[in-house]
Amino acid sequence: MKYHIVTYGCQMNKNDSERIESLLDLSGHQKDSENNADVVIINACSVRGRVVDKIMGKVNNLSKDKTLILTGCVLPKDKPKLIDKFDHILDVEDLPLWGKKLNFLKSFEKDDYFSIKAERKKPIAHVPIMTGCDNFCSYCAVPYVRGRERSRPVEEILKEVKHLIEKDFKEIWLLGQNVNSYNKGNSPDFSDLLVEINQIPGDFWIRFTSSHPKDFSKKLIKAMKECDKVPEYLNLPLQSGDNDVLKLMNRPYTREDYLRIVNDLRKELPEITISTDVIVGFPGETEKAFKNTLKLFEEVRFDMAYIARFSPRPHTKAAKMEEIIPEEVKKEREKALTEVLKKTALEKNKKKIGKKIRYLTLKYEDGIDIGKTSCYKTIKVASSDKDIGNFKKAKIINANHFGLEGALL
Repeated sequence: MKYHIVTYGCQMNKNDSERIESLLDLSGHQKDSENNADVVIINACSVRGRVVDKIMGKVNNLSKDKTLILTGCVLPKDKPKLIDKFDHILDVEDLPLWGKKLNFLKSFEKDDYFSIKAERKKPIAHVPIMTGCDNFCSYCAVPYVRGRERSRPVEEILKEVKHLIEKDFKEIWLLGQNVNSYNKGNSPDFSDLLVEINQIPGDFWIRFTSSHPKDFSKKLIKAMKECDKVPEYLNLPLQSGDNDVLKLMNRPYTREDYLRIVNDLRKELPEITISTDVIVGFPGETEKAFKNTLKLFEEVRFDMAYIARFSPRPHTKAAKMEEIIPEEVKKEREKALTEVLKKTALEKNKKKIGKKIRYLTLKYEDGIDIGKTSCYKTIKVASSDKDIGNFKKAKIINANHFGLEGALL
């Protein structure tokens, strides 16, 4: 049988798609294009807006002779709109049990879910260390589709990472809705887990996402500093720089807390690259509240940011709040933050010109290496070596807002 997987969503969704691919490969099936496939699996996340429209558009463009399967983080409210379009709607958490439901899949036991892993062409692997979320941010539907937090045993995670390193993966992403609450209140915690993984022999990088400021400790900063395989990059979601809006979002920290964490990070890790997530136009975000976010952007000087205009999601508290921010205002605020981001990112990138850095090659196109530096900057380097998936060194010769150019060393 020929199959094709379409993924809409975050890195957790991408990781689930890798495991679905593994299960299909181990069942003797062949990956192919969506036009040639007998079975098309759409692994989607409807936590964010407009994904349902994407799913409907994709399905309507597929020929009717295919078996269609829907899985992923699909909200209960969205399933009735899609049920008639698919032959099966299956819970991704039941991946090992799919074989008992579908006669073209080999059956796996429940405990096998995390051990399934395909051979990847790219040198990056994603390892979920926990699933679910206990935070219930007022805008987020993740707890309703992923459930409450459940941490994997350390031994299981270490076994999987060792296997990936043996397969020559060069970058390991530890995944969770809130990785730094791993094994909450117990030992070992996330800092201890980083140290354990760092001790695994091999030449590889350890990255992680996503972090919550309320659980970001000095112990974690110390572990990041001492672990030589943890590169100088961190995504630390802000969501808003105004304390009143943070309360409405049910984010239990203040702008002062956030700034303290950033200062602690830069004191111990002066070269660290910090990216963030922010929402503009959240209900109750006055012009004054937005100015506080803008001011914080200017103060922190982020390298990267994922800026989203507020869109209410079903089942969340924010969906019941009065929507008072016009879309035009949201766009203006998004543009204002982007302008600050572009200015500070370019200034910081220009300071890297002349420096020697290490990067991981991810693509090779027309005589150019395209990769990521240790500080998670995209870099392009002229090279005659078409091999991807290896570490190389370059000297930075040029910089733009969100990327670097280098000369191969």
